[in-house]
Amino acid sequence: MGCVSTAVAQHERQVLGIIPSAFTINNLVGETCGKEIKVATMQERLVMMMELSDAFIALPGGFGTLEELFQMISWA
Repeated sequence: MGCVSTAVAQHERQVLGIIPSAFTINNLVGETCGKEIKVATMQERLVMMMELSDAFIALPGGFGTLEELFQMISWA
């Protein structure tokens, strides 16, 4: 995700990171190259992503990535 967001920012497009606060404790997410919004829970993150996004992409990940992808598909 870092490479994609960096490329988007380099082309002067908007990058928005919505991150559960639990992931920021030990800097699990690294640097954010755009606007960053911290939320309390993963559910709050998904709701905010749905409200603020025009499109979604899914990069290779684990079960959490699949869960988020299927959640977005079912809400669409």
